[in-house]
Amino acid sequence: MVDEHPKFPKPVLIVALSLSGLLALGVITLGLVSRFSEQQEQDAVEAAQQARRTGPLALPPIPSPAASGPDCAKLLSALPAELEVDGAQVPRRALADPVPPGAIAWGDAEHDPITVRCGLSAPAELTPTSPLVDISGVSWLRITEAGNTSWLAVDRPVYVALTAPENSGSGPVQDLSNELRSLPKQPVFP
Repeated sequence: MVDEHPKFPKPVLIVALSLSGLLALGVITLGLVSRFSEQQEQDAVEAAQQARRTGPLALPPIPSPAASGPDCAKLLSALPAELEVDGAQVPRRALADPVPPGAIAWGDAEHDPITVRCGLSAPAELTPTSPLVDISGVSWLRITEAGNTSWLAVDRPVYVALTAPENSGSGPVQDLSNELRSLPKQPVFP
């Protein structure tokens, strides 16, 4: 009778078992490293979000030639101390130095910042064919990029921009429209 199963030399068996053990250990290690990396990435995103939502908000300077004028002073002083966002009252947020003229913000630990800038230069996106949206009697140009929406009021003596996260609803734009109606309406293109 012939043995149907060939016998492997003992060193070959030891090497094969060792390699399969190392392979299994490598797969387990790779899984753990991958899970650790995902956790680190999630922690970094949460830390960035928390930093964006707390402390004084740094705003980059942008051309705002009419920011120190009487129209912006009147508008900014009339804006509320809190905004309603998704049913929650969101307080004003301090701005980091140097504070750009004509700028204010709202936000807290649960809400990304919402900013208003007054006295801006005419936006390059505003053309005679730009689609404008009328909200409470104010003409707005909507620009969306990088997860934020900027609403630019284009029919008042000064250009005003409200920038908010895309998911913040229309409440802040409606509130600002109500205040902007106190400034005289002007043609979008003189």
